[in-house]
Amino acid sequence: MNYFTRPMAVAIAVAAAAALAPVAHAADISGAGATFPYPIYAKWADSYKKDTGFNLNYQSIGSGGGVKQIKAKTVTFGATDAPLKGEDLESEGLVQFPMVMGGIVPVVNLEGIKPGELVLDGKTLADIFQGTITKWDDAAIKKLNPSAKLPSQAIAVVHRSDGSGTTYNFAYYLGETSPEWKAKVGVNSALEWPVGIGAKGNEGVANNVSQASGAIGYVEYAYAKQNKMTYADMINKDGKKVEPSAKTFSAAAANAKWDSQPGFGVILANQPGADSWPMTAATWILVHKKPVDDAATTAALNFFDWSYKNGAKMADELDYVPMPAAVVKSVEQVWAKDIVGKDGKPLFTAK
Repeated sequence: MNYFTRPMAVAIAVAAAAALAPVAHAADISGAGATFPYPIYAKWADSYKKDTGFNLNYQSIGSGGGVKQIKAKTVTFGATDAPLKGEDLESEGLVQFPMVMGGIVPVVNLEGIKPGELVLDGKTLADIFQGTITKWDDAAIKKLNPSAKLPSQAIAVVHRSDGSGTTYNFAYYLGETSPEWKAKVGVNSALEWPVGIGAKGNEGVANNVSQASGAIGYVEYAYAKQNKMTYADMINKDGKKVEPSAKTFSAAAANAKWDSQPGFGVILANQPGADSWPMTAATWILVHKKPVDDAATTAALNFFDWSYKNGAKMADELDYVPMPAAVVKSVEQVWAKDIVGKDGKPLFTAK
């Protein structure tokens, strides 16, 4: 099944846990937010649906939209690739937890260039997205690619137009490698882009790059892989050339101290290590500590629990990286302690 040609606002049919079968029909399990994890959420959902016939409606609208909707209590859960800070979580009464990790990749549309044949580094990428480098045969790109046949062609920059956690992580990495980027453009989920055209969602960026000769954009790796897009390899923090893969994403996440930030909000960009992919990122779920709909939230937590425990192989097939078992244990302990129903009792019991 192709998970990447559906509209951005999509209904994913998923199952409530069997233990909730008597009440699940009354639960409207809805989520909205990040496009970064949509491919794996869709795959998990299709598999989970085989157990029961209940629905979860997930709208792949971007992290900014997901945060707005969960704060407004119009969805059961929000999804974001830009973690909220501790004070924001506290003021909104939210629990935040990571679901899966993946990688952001530069994608290009250059005649004669195949996936992995082009190499970029952070500063060059920042200069391209700032408009300082405007042609593919620029000296900085040629220096990184001495044997590549680079055309004297204008670079068409494609970026996200919506509030995006993918943009946040991409911009965070560029800010780490380019002082000019940090000073002039900054790090946020929505930016005042110096150059380029905007597109909505990872899907929109992928489509625009695929259609425009000379284009460059940034998307979650699964979109590049499944749509057979040409991606660039990168020079990482240790000065090593690396290609995007579950192995290099895992290497970047290997030393993450997940409990060091409120809501497990650890940024994985520009991590050290010879094998580390420099634009690795996690994606998070947001749930209210005191939900509007107890049954829907319980059903959602059971789905996430199932995904943690049964979704590793499916994640690996799409080059996402599952959360480590120790992190899952910590997350589920938080669920059991902090997410309570109207009767004050926990909606989830840690096993």
